[in-house]
Amino acid sequence: MGRGYIVEALVEQYLVNLQTVHASCISGILIGQCSSQRDYVVLAAQTPQKDCGAVRGCSLGDLDADWVTEHGRQVSRMLPGGLSVLGVFLITSPDLSKEAQNTLRKLVYAMEKLISMGRLWNLTEEDVSERVGLHICSKTKKAVCRTFDVRDPKSSARPADWKYQSGVSDSWPVLKCSVDLDLYFPLSETSSENLENSVKIGLQKWAKQMESSVCLINGKHSDSDAELLTGLRKNAKGHHPNFRVQIMLPMQRSSAAAEACGGSLTLAGVLQCRAYLHSHKLKARQAAEAIKRDIMNTLSSRTEMFFEDLLINEGDGGKGIQPLPQRVFAPLPGTSLSLCDYMFPDEGAAEVGERFKEMLDFDIPEEQIDMTQEVITGKFLWHHIFLYYYYDTLLYFSRYLMLGHDVVEVLHLDFGRWPVVSGTLPSLNLPRTTNELACTHPFLSRAVIALHFTLLVTTRF
Repeated sequence: MGRGYIVEALVEQYLVNLQTVHASCISGILIGQCSSQRDYVVLAAQTPQKDCGAVRGCSLGDLDADWVTEHGRQVSRMLPGGLSVLGVFLITSPDLSKEAQNTLRKLVYAMEKLISMGRLWNLTEEDVSERVGLHICSKTKKAVCRTFDVRDPKSSARPADWKYQSGVSDSWPVLKCSVDLDLYFPLSETSSENLENSVKIGLQKWAKQMESSVCLINGKHSDSDAELLTGLRKNAKGHHPNFRVQIMLPMQRSSAAAEACGGSLTLAGVLQCRAYLHSHKLKARQAAEAIKRDIMNTLSSRTEMFFEDLLINEGDGGKGIQPLPQRVFAPLPGTSLSLCDYMFPDEGAAEVGERFKEMLDFDIPEEQIDMTQEVITGKFLWHHIFLYYYYDTLLYFSRYLMLGHDVVEVLHLDFGRWPVVSGTLPSLNLPRTTNELACTHPFLSRAVIALHFTLLVTTRF
C-alpha cells in the first residue's frame, strides 16, 4: 500500500457539495502538509472560473491546464510555513474516469514544476516527493486516490489511502518569528528586466545564508533530532503550542569592491513569518526548516508580485522608495490555522476578502483579516547613483560600514553632485566633497567617484 492521507472532515463536506454541481468536470487543488509517515489534507479549493460569466464547471476536454496550475501557484503564495499544495482533484462523470487519471498525472507534474520555479530552496532527500491526484465519480461518489513521484516523471501512479477525520490540525504547534532585512543589490543598469534579474541573483545568495542559519526556538538551540514537544503539557483541543523563533545568520566577511555600476537597490524591513506543523513526533530540525522556508517563500512572493505589478502597469521601477506588498493573515474556517495574503498600499480588507473567495473558495469577514502584523509596509529603496566620467573612466566604489550607536539618524550621502548629510558621524571622518576625496585617496585622483553610503532606519513590512 502507498501513502496514507488523513483528511479534514470539512474537506469531505466541501467535495460532496461540489458533486451536486451539474458539470462534467470540476477541478481543484488539495492543501495540507507532508510528513514521513502520512500526509494531512486541511483544505480543498475549486479552480476559479476563467470567465466570470461562465457556468460553474466545464468539460474535461475544455479543461485549461495552464489555468489550473496557475491557480496552484497563486495559492502557494497564500500558505504559511508547513503548508503546501499537495496535489489536484477532479470530479467527473463515470464515462471520463480513465481519461481523468491521465489528466491528473499531467496536472500534478505541471503544477509542481510551476510552483518550484518560484522557490528559493530545493527539495532535500528527506522531503516527501509524492503528490496526490484524487478522482471522484460524480454519480457513484467513489474516490480513487493515487500518488505520483514528482522527482521521477516516468514513475507509475501508486494507490494511496484516503481517510476523513475531524480536527486534523487542532493541536498543531505554531512557530512565529520576525526577520530583519537589509539586503543590497548593485545594478549594472537600471532597466526593469535587469532589476528583476539582479534581485533574483541576490535573493538566491541570501537564501543560501538563510538555509545555513542557526534557529533558536524559545531562545534555545536544540539538537536536530530532539523532539520539540517533549515535556510540554498537552493543550486543550483547538489551542496551538506557540513557539518564538530567532534566526541567526552566519557572519559574512565584508570587503570593499570596485565595479561598473548604474545604480543600486536596497531591500529593507521586517518580515513577519509563521509555520504550522503536525504534532506527531515533531523534531527541532523539521520546525527550523519549516520556518526558514516560510521566510524565503514570503520574500520571494513579494518580490515576484512587485515585478508582476511593474509589468502589468508598464512601470520602470522608478527611483526612491517603492513599497512591497504587506502580509496579512486570516483564519481558515473550521480550523485553528491561519492563511495569508499580500496587500498593496492601495488595497484594503475588501480586496483581500475577494481574493480569499476567488482563490480558496471561502468567505472571510473583513473584521477577521489581521492587518496588524506588518503595520508599515516594507520598502524597495532604489537609490540611483549619479556617476561621472573622467578620461572615459567609470568607477563605482562600495564600502560596507558598521556604524556605532552614536549614529541616531538616517545617513544618506550621495557624492554625485553636492552631498546631503544627515546624522552624526564623529568616528568616520568621511570626505565631504570629491576634491577632499581626491586629497584623502590620491590613487583615485584621476577619476571622479560616486560614493553612496546608506543607513536605513528599519521599517516594517
